[in-house]
Amino acid sequence: MELKKILIITYYWPPAGGPGVQRWLKFAKYLPEFGWKPIIYTPENPSYPLLDESLMKDVPADLEIIRTKIWEPYQLAEKLNKSNKKFKAGQFDVGQNQSWKSKLSIWVRGNFFIPDARVFWVKPSTQFLEKYLQENKIETVVTTGPPHSMHLIGLNLKKKFPELKWIADFRDPWTEISYYKHLKLTNRSDKKHRFLESEVFKNADITLATSYTDAENFRKNGASAFCITNGFDETDSNTQTLQPSNPKTLTPSNPQTKFTLSYIGVLEQLRNPENLWNALDNLVKTNADFAENFSLKFVGRIDDKILNTIENSRLKNHVLNLGYLSHDKAVSEMSDSDLLLMTNFPNESSKGIIPGKIFEYLAAGKQIISFGPDEADVAKILFETKAGKHFSYNDSKEIEDFILEKFELWKNGNLSENTQNIEQFSRRNLTKQLSELL
Repeated sequence: MELKKILIITYYWPPAGGPGVQRWLKFAKYLPEFGWKPIIYTPENPSYPLLDESLMKDVPADLEIIRTKIWEPYQLAEKLNKSNKKFKAGQFDVGQNQSWKSKLSIWVRGNFFIPDARVFWVKPSTQFLEKYLQENKIETVVTTGPPHSMHLIGLNLKKKFPELKWIADFRDPWTEISYYKHLKLTNRSDKKHRFLESEVFKNADITLATSYTDAENFRKNGASAFCITNGFDETDSNTQTLQPSNPKTLTPSNPQTKFTLSYIGVLEQLRNPENLWNALDNLVKTNADFAENFSLKFVGRIDDKILNTIENSRLKNHVLNLGYLSHDKAVSEMSDSDLLLMTNFPNESSKGIIPGKIFEYLAAGKQIISFGPDEADVAKILFETKAGKHFSYNDSKEIEDFILEKFELWKNGNLSENTQNIEQFSRRNLTKQLSELL
């Protein structure tokens, strides 16, 4: 059977690191099983905030990849202020932590580069792909953002070729993303962002969301939207799909082990669970047994100001900060943990964000403690899979009770890894859903 061609326009591609690259890397890996031949279009010289060479192993050897040059203003911005490097990953200093340089840089980013600093790739990419689509008889195109400039390439191509089937994949929302309100937009800039977003929603044949709430919100704004979440790849090292009929129980504590709470990924100020640090600090203060056996492990990029706060608390002697590790090693660290931490933005508009790491957490079979707005999609997943508990940023005593409950189970060798119904989130099953939608 001859495979149907599908062109995937993405800014993030290996050796880029972080969760953003993995969604379409995994789709591209499994699409041929369902009758589709993926072709990747990506920048030749991108400015990635993180690199992870280990993801290269998932790139199929026969995958066609097209690269063209991109110009980005980030090198210029980083000369103005080194903290601008964080903007590439959607991180911001907020409140009193903002210097005048940070305020200026954020204002420039929001008002001069609409929708983002990769906008200078839109026109040359449109010109290149107009010819490429015709010569290669490609009838289906995917754009995935952020950066949402990728969707403007799709919008231009759709207007040029109305019969083209265009799927706009939103890994995160555009104007509803939590940091949007921190961009210091003028009224004119805000209107332009919203107009472009509306144009994408109206013209894309399919708009994909990574959460149930986002899909519902996109439909309210005129999009033909469907939800296909992110997931876990069962072929990744150290992941395991655990069946409810075959639970695992952790070994009892011994002098060589600690009850380990781990955070894997990037943690910035806007998702800082201060109430968790306070709860842990109080447990260390009031419970000598917990203090003797507790370890707080960070794997990834943690904001310096968050680390400084923890270093000035009783937790300082319990912290193991491993820094950024390759994806394979990060997955291994998940498996060597007892409780996994996940955070989301606190405002209600973020309840639809499902961080990609939740699915790898699920695959590791570990219990999860999550922070974010009430009635979040994450809470629904944790409830359905019996994989942990979700808290708001206003909760306090309940957090201590939950952690202490898990600690006591761990100490007695009864902390079971007993997640359920997680097969629906495997990358292969999700790609099957995508192929049916296509």
